[in-house]
Amino acid sequence: MLVLGLQGSPRRKGNTSTLLSTFLDEAQSLGADTDVIDVPRRRITPCQECGNCEEKGFCPIDDEMQEVYPLLREADIIVMGTPVFFYGPTAQLKCLIDRSQVLWSRRYVLKLEDPGRRWRRGLLLSVGATKGKDLFVGINLTAKYFFDAVGAKFDGGLTYIKVEGPDDIKMHPTALEDARQKARLLVPSLLKRKKILFVCAKNACRSQMAAAFAQYYGGDKIEANSAGSAPAKELNPVMEEVMRERGIDMAWRRPKSLIEAEKSMTPELIVTMGCQGACPMFPGAENLAWDLPDPAGKSIEFMRRIRDDIERRVSDLVAAV
Repeated sequence: MLVLGLQGSPRRKGNTSTLLSTFLDEAQSLGADTDVIDVPRRRITPCQECGNCEEKGFCPIDDEMQEVYPLLREADIIVMGTPVFFYGPTAQLKCLIDRSQVLWSRRYVLKLEDPGRRWRRGLLLSVGATKGKDLFVGINLTAKYFFDAVGAKFDGGLTYIKVEGPDDIKMHPTALEDARQKARLLVPSLLKRKKILFVCAKNACRSQMAAAFAQYYGGDKIEANSAGSAPAKELNPVMEEVMRERGIDMAWRRPKSLIEAEKSMTPELIVTMGCQGACPMFPGAENLAWDLPDPAGKSIEFMRRIRDDIERRVSDLVAAV
């Protein structure tokens, strides 16, 4: 599982960074994979309000935000860290938030469901220099709607007043332990999910659909991943089309090798569906073979039949976990 931190403070190694790092370090010590985006140091252009995201479902701006979208979809927990700037998040983080409109558009305009949406969690970490009673009202509202846009349940936040000096957060009587305790609350239940790896030859059709359905129907019980014995360069567009017909959003997914999958997961169950003689072997993992023909190069009707077959099999698998 992945815990993704969004570090929004322009100050290097300041209070926000310390608070976020404390949470991520605790999550990692519990067994989660962690990653952090140091937003002020990334090249993220403000939204241009071009309308492309609502028409086509993608943002055309070619910058580092294109690397952020896949991580937002991959993450199981997203932690937004920011100091208060005029009762809101920093300008740098606000750019990232505004550019997440594309994710909102895919859900609410194009009516596509991110398979991880029902299970992903979002947390706010914020500090402010003053002690006004409304200090965090604006940031909490921004966080609420940002997490809705990226497909995460907003679990509230940890917010602290009168934190301004570079090391003030370290002097706070509870803040760092609060962050550790919050990680202990959110992470363990996700780590306990059964780890299932779906494998086919190219990781462009069958295994991708299976992992998406497993995440969609059983993301609270299953940590699903997929890989290919000889991965293709990109997903099969016909597969993406038939999944759109089911309302399932496959955006920002890509074929992965078995080596890549192994780095992020030690599977307990491997479901194979044609690996061209190179099906993986993981010590201690259960193996299940699904006899499913490769739909690549076939008609869209054939792809639909494979999709429906996979959905039924996954539904049975989720019920048995």
